[in-house]
Order: sequence, then structure tokens, then C-alpha cells
Amino acid sequence: MKTMIGLWIVTLIPLMGCGSDGQAANNPLVDNIIEVSPADLQFAAAGEEKTIRIKAAAAWALKDDGQTWYSLSANSGYVGESVVKITALKNSEEKERSAILSFTSGTNYKQEYLLKQSKGAIENYVPEGYSLVWQDEFNEGTTLGDDWTHEVQKSGWVNNELQNYVNGEVYGKRVTELADGKLNINCFKGSDGKIYSGRVYAKVNTGWKYGYFEARILLPKGKGTWPAFWMMPVGNDWNTNPWPMCGEIDIMEEVGVVPNEVSSSIHTQDYNHTKGTQKTHAMTIDRAEGEYHVYALEWTEDAITTYVDGKVQLAVTKQQLGSGHNQWPFHYAFYPILNLAWGGDWGGMNGVDESALPVTMKVDYVRVFQKK
Repeated sequence: MKTMIGLWIVTLIPLMGCGSDGQAANNPLVDNIIEVSPADLQFAAAGEEKTIRIKAAAAWALKDDGQTWYSLSANSGYVGESVVKITALKNSEEKERSAILSFTSGTNYKQEYLLKQSKGAIENYVPEGYSLVWQDEFNEGTTLGDDWTHEVQKSGWVNNELQNYVNGEVYGKRVTELADGKLNINCFKGSDGKIYSGRVYAKVNTGWKYGYFEARILLPKGKGTWPAFWMMPVGNDWNTNPWPMCGEIDIMEEVGVVPNEVSSSIHTQDYNHTKGTQKTHAMTIDRAEGEYHVYALEWTEDAITTYVDGKVQLAVTKQQLGSGHNQWPFHYAFYPILNLAWGGDWGGMNGVDESALPVTMKVDYVRVFQKK
């Protein structure tokens, strides 16, 4: 009997040390529950897929750090060997980026794993023959400069939108702010229950007649969001030249209820959405809500063409639509607009989800070019 007891004790100890139900992770004496190879990952700027191998003495979980430039093929595993594929998207930022993954097991064990990606480059989509005449890279200060004008309007002002446009700070938070070289347009719910957001105009008193206009933007997520980059005429007399007679150029619009589908439109007296005759084109962009993309307009005397990352979105000409003011009012200066609406006729067509708030539209830069 004594011999049998001794054998039982000897065989029990290793079982306790490597139980598949996570017991090893709860034992502070066990340090190497998870071994990962290679020790870290370095991705090329162009983007690629790589594999890590995990040897585990207990069940484990894997959590990302919330960044969207990479994805994981699995987020958990068991005792033994496992493989996880990690896919990195193309890096279009002019700086290296990194991420920290977290392996956990049981209640006591945590191990971090480093991902890095080489510095990329922002592609140049500007057509030949254009030179830069104005830009804002949002690299200086914490608030917008004198070239920008905030709209101030209550909810319901246009399109039955739910947000209140303000200038400055509301309940301790700004609707627009500069941080990390980006313009953040913030939409949030105040302590009074109202929704606040930002709408800003660049060079509202002068604008530009013809040119190539572009902005690099990361769109927010959430049912109810309605971000836009668009243009309206300078100094317009709304009594004699009302909308849509005055003309409108929508370079980019997106609604969170149809995520990652971006569109461009023009509106004129003869071609507008109230008649269902507006000229519009939409395309689905991979990770429009997770990555920066370049939205652009080339506007000449006879043509309007919009682009997403250098690809044509909408192309219309004066010859196609007609040369009269009711067909082609694009013969005077327009100014660029950036805004983040909430709800409304389009953004709220299927309702809104306030649990998504707060949300932010991020703008890396706005640039204007004209022909040399």
C-alpha cells in the first residue's frame, strides 16, 4: 500500500503542471506557458501576411490593441502547437508603425508580442501641370487657423440632421481640434442630451475657381454618421441664386449605415436629388472607415472629375449636361467644406445608434492645386 501511494503522488504532479484547462496559467511558478516564434514580426511597407507559431502548456487567448492596419486569423488556442496568420495592410504613412498583441492564459499569465511595419509613403495623385497654391497640413497648434470658418447652426438646419454645429468647446470637448498632425472633427453627445459636431469652411470668402482639390481622410464608424468633403459657391446670393441653382460639388460622402461605400455627386437646377436627377457615383472602398484615403476633385471649365486614391469616381462634362447656368453653374469660385453630420435624411435613413458616439472624422491634410 505504501508503494502504491508513492507512485500516485509522483504521477499526479506533472498532470497538475500542464492541465489543459488553464491550471498552469494560475500557477505563478510556471513562467513559460506560451512560447512564440519568431520573437517579433517586422512587416514590409507594402503589406504582407506572416505566420507565428505558438507552443502552449495551457489554453490561451490573443487580443489585438485596437489598431486596424493588421488582422489576426485566430484569437485563441489550446495546449500544444498552434499557428496564427497576421496580415498587415499597406502602410501609406510616412512613419513606421507598431502594435502590441497580448497573450493571456488563466487569470495570472500575460505575455506581449510586438508587431512593426516599415515606413511607407503617401502616394502622389496630383495630375501633371498643377502647382500647389494652398494647403493645411494641421501640424501647428491645437485649433484651426484663420483660413477656416466654423458653421454655427442648431439641429434640423438642413436635411433633418440631428447635430448642433458649434464653434469651440462644449461640455469640455472641442468639435474640432488638431492632434498628431491631423484635424479631428468630433461628434458627441453632451450632458444636455444634444448632439454636437463640427462643420468648417476653407477660405470661405475667396475660394478658388477651377483646380485640383484633395483631402486625405479617415472616416468614422457608426450607424448615424454622415461625413463629407464638398464645395459650395463663394459669396452666393441665396435670393437670386438659390440651391440647387447655385451648384454643389460633393467630392466625398459616406453614411455609416452603408459602411465603406463612398460617393460623389454634383447638384444643379436641372440635376439634383430632389428630382432624382443628380449625377452621382458610388464605390466600395476597403477600410474607408479604418484607413486613410485620398479624396480628390479635378475641376476645369468644361469638366468635373472626382477620385478616390487616384481612381476615377465620378466624371461629368459641360458637353454632356448642357452649358446653361441651370445645367452647369460651375463658372465661379467655390470653397471646400469638411463636416461630420449625425442622422438626417440620409445618415439616419435607418435610424441612428447613439452607442457609437463619440465618433471622429480625421483629416490628414487639405491641399489645393491650380494649373501652372
